[in-house]
Amino acid sequence: MELYTYYRSTSSYRVRIALALKGLDARAVPVNLIAAEGGEHRQAAYLALNPQGRVPALRTDEGQLLIQSPAIIEYLEERYPQVPLLARDLVLRARERGVAALIGCDIHPLHNVSVLNRLRQAGQDEAAVAQWIDHWVSTGLAAVEQLIGEEGYCFGATPGLADVYLIPQLYAAARFGVGLQAYPRLRRVAALAAQHPAFIAAHPLHQVDTPAA
Repeated sequence: MELYTYYRSTSSYRVRIALALKGLDARAVPVNLIAAEGGEHRQAAYLALNPQGRVPALRTDEGQLLIQSPAIIEYLEERYPQVPLLARDLVLRARERGVAALIGCDIHPLHNVSVLNRLRQAGQDEAAVAQWIDHWVSTGLAAVEQLIGEEGYCFGATPGLADVYLIPQLYAAARFGVGLQAYPRLRRVAALAAQHPAFIAAHPLHQVDTPAA
């Protein structure tokens, strides 16, 4: 497999975690989102692979190209079920998916660089953009705090789909200076993930395209 990725991309980070938790190898193909001329994701070579011009994209062992992190993770879950990311219980599965969707659909898109740039183009200054980010990230994380369990990872002793989405979102929150003091459950999960080999391997600091310090 090949994963078209950018070290700091939240959605790429999700897929890297899912691959690592399942013990799957995927060769990283870096796509520099801040390269000259608007980024490599906007160049013809990449657009020929993914017309949306975003990361991640996954080329399967069979040569098929998949886009969008939820679809890629769902494919990995169905194709490689031996290390499941979802619980057996159907209600618990729905709760895991609910947290993942809350993060992937309601938090992350609102601080995506394309959205932030549109705010700037509409005349919002950096202070207003920062307030926008803080509001939406904090509002979403406050809901996640109430939805996850009181022990272990989000929904138990082993990491699953909700954790795959949560940890990259917490990384983004730290980048934007959004505090986690009010969220002890989220901090607990973050502390556990910080010691887990799969989360460590997937972290933006440990990617082939991570800039040198």
